[in-house]
Formats: sequence, structure tokens, C-alpha cells
Amino acid sequence: MTRFICIYVFKTLCKIVSSHNISHHPLENKKKLLRVFVDGIRVFPSLSALSSASPISSQFPVTTTTAMTTVVPTSEEDPVLFVVRFTAEMSWAEAGPEVAEQQVTSLCLEAQECMIAGRWLDLASLMITSADLVFSKASDKDLECIFTIICNLVKRLESLDELLEMAKLLSTKIAQQPTDKPALRLKILFNLYNLLENPYSRFYVYMNALKLAMNGKVIENIIPSFKMIDTLLKEWNLGVQDQRDIFLAISNILKEHKSSPKETLKFLTKYLATFSGEDSHVLEEAKEEAAHTIIEFVRAPDIFQHDLLELPAVAQLEKDTKYALVYQLLKIFQTQRLDAYMDFYTTNSALLKSYGLVHEECIAKMRLMSIVDLASDESGQIPYSLIKDSLKIEDDEVEPWVVKAISAKLVDCKMDQMNQVIRVSRSTERVFGPRQWQALREKLATWRGNVASVITTIQANKVTEEGTQAMQGLAIR
Repeated sequence: MTRFICIYVFKTLCKIVSSHNISHHPLENKKKLLRVFVDGIRVFPSLSALSSASPISSQFPVTTTTAMTTVVPTSEEDPVLFVVRFTAEMSWAEAGPEVAEQQVTSLCLEAQECMIAGRWLDLASLMITSADLVFSKASDKDLECIFTIICNLVKRLESLDELLEMAKLLSTKIAQQPTDKPALRLKILFNLYNLLENPYSRFYVYMNALKLAMNGKVIENIIPSFKMIDTLLKEWNLGVQDQRDIFLAISNILKEHKSSPKETLKFLTKYLATFSGEDSHVLEEAKEEAAHTIIEFVRAPDIFQHDLLELPAVAQLEKDTKYALVYQLLKIFQTQRLDAYMDFYTTNSALLKSYGLVHEECIAKMRLMSIVDLASDESGQIPYSLIKDSLKIEDDEVEPWVVKAISAKLVDCKMDQMNQVIRVSRSTERVFGPRQWQALREKLATWRGNVASVITTIQANKVTEEGTQAMQGLAIR
């Protein structure tokens, strides 16, 4: 019932517009009439509510409210021709009535030919020819309506190749001038994304949305979608190169936005992981980002465990003339203690400064990393004196630094002040490579053996107890 009411309202609006004989109205009046279409379109609920073919889970995840709309054909002038006429008159308004009328008529005839022949891609190209001019002259309401009707052309295509070409054409044009009404352009891209059913076409629109958000400084409107990126990647079913492009684009956006270092590192790591199994020639493409990822890890004050050393894209830096020292710095932060960092700083202070690393912050992080390294000792005990010497601190600073390590969830331990030792019950692994997997395997095997032994003991006791009870029963008889 709701759908029939919406269609009735839209048809009524179209009749109102056509009854005004719009071809003879001045441009300002037509702009007012076009807004009737906008208000009419807003009557329509989201397509996700009207059609099971567009589930909410497949919608583009945005914070801005996206009006999903459908254009209903009527017996009056087609909305597409209306938009062609409207934008043409806006484009040629300053050329004078004689020139304008001729150009408008020509464009409308060309649009009609495209529609009759089913050349929807050509029609879309025709309709966005003057998009930049329309963006500069039309109001936001008019633009929403214009591009809603243009974007709905994707529904008329049956060929996946043509659908992708139209998605590329429209999204590229919409994102072409990112500094001119960027939030509105992004909203239009959201609408286009939701109208598409082909996964790869959606991916292409999303990539243009990322570029627009970055260049138009409306990053905050697209960041919430990153929480769903794993789901979206499954839907898009991308190749390796496309995965690299999107991970790198997202990490650059997060870096520009100064978001959580954990989030930035997450996508940088995903990017570097796509180079696993590649030859040295391809790996070279990732050198700069690999070095940048190392610096981000060292700089992050609350990230202590990362498997960067296991990534081929990072490992290649060990013998690289430009980034060998950066790799050495990573190795110190992941496998060594404060004294190794201090030696490195003595000869490479200029390098650290060139990457924007603060020496005092690096010392603080390495002190915590050193506590983790000390806690990995199998004895489970760390003398206060050893912590003092390793962290290069005074006696009264030992316990505060241990408390910091506990607060950062790096270790679980108790401080035995009487015996001046730290009793460790758990510590975080700084890296989790083959050695850690082997240790875990051994612990699981031991645990499995212990459980089996307990089960055997319980079963034996149960048999004994049942036998005793049976003997007592016979004695009573």
C-alpha cells in the first residue's frame, strides 16, 4: 500500500510539472518546478524497505543519511528528458534565447535518440557533460534531484561491462571537483553505490568516494565505513592489486585524519601482507610503505606486539641501502632491550629526528618492552636490581615502571617487596613467530597430557569406588 501511495504522489507531481508547459518558462521558474521533483522523491522510503533485492546489509555504510530513491516512468515527459532540458537551459542561459533554444532542442533530440536505441551509456555521458557548471549554479536540492535521476540510469543496463563503465563514468565525474560541495558529492556517490548491484562496480564507486573524501576534506563522513571493510571485501571479491589499492587508500586517510595509530597500522599491515609470495621486483613497490609502517609502530606509545618481522615486504629492508637502519630499529623494538636502543641512538640520532621520532618517547616504550623481555624468563621471577639495570632507572622507579607494564596489560605479576623480586604469572609475546608457535604447541601438548592423566585417574577411582560399593552390598546380604 505504501508503495502505491508513493507512486501516486510521484505521478501527480510529474503531471503538475508538465501542466505548466515548462518548455516556455524562464529558467528560475523551472528551477522551482524541479524542486517539486526533489520533494516528491523524498516521499519515497528507502529501497531497502521496499524491496528484498536491496538488503540493508549490502548498503553502503555511511553516517550521512542517504535517500534511496526510485524513478517511476509516467505518460508525461520522462524525468530523464526533463533533466536534460533543465541542465541544458542552465548551461546555455547566458548565450541568448536564439542560441540557447537551438542548443537545448538539439540536446533533447540527442537524448531521445539514445533512449529509443537503448544507448544508456551514451545518454549518461551526455547528461553529465555540463556537470561542473551545474554544480556551480544549481542549488543543493536541484543537484540531488538531477543526479538521482542520472544515477538511476544504471538500473536500465543489463550488460555487466556497460554497468561498470557507467559506474566509472558517473563516479569519476562526480568526484572530479572534490573541493566544490564535497559533502554533497559524497552523498551522491553513496546513492549511486546503493543503486548498483554488481560488486566490482560498487568497489569502483567506493574507491572514488575515498579519493573524494580525502581531497575534499570530508574524511569524517567515510571513516565509519572502515568498520565494515572485511565484510565489504568479501562482497567485492577483489584481486590482489585492488586489495592493495584500497588498504593503502584507507591507511592514508586515517593518517591524514590522525586517527588511532592502531587503526592506521592495521590497514598498513594488511597492505604489506598482500605482497607475501611476490618476487623481489614486486616487493620493491612496498619498500616506502614498509619503512613508514615501522616508524608508525615505533612511534605508537601503546602498541607493543606486532608481527612485522614476519612480512616479506618488511624483511627486504634488512639489506636495503636506504632503509636498512629502519629495519634495524624495528628489530631492536621487537627483540632487544633498552641498552641496544641507546647504542643505536648514539650513532643514528639524526635518522630518528628525520622521521619525527622523539628520543624520550622511544626510551619510555623500550623500557616497557624491556620489562616484557625480562618477564619471558622461564623462572618467572625478576629481581628488582635487574629491572633497575636494564631500564637504567633509580631504585625508587622500579615499582612505578612495573605498574605501568601491568596497566598496559603487558604482564601479570606480583611485587614481592620483602625479597625484592617480581613474580610473573603471564607476559605478552613481543613477536609471535615460529618459536612462539612451537612453545604454544608444547604447552598445549602438556596440557592435553595433564587432562588425559586426570581423566584416567578419575575413571580408575570410579571403578574402585564402584567395586567397593558392590562388596559392601554383598556383605550386607
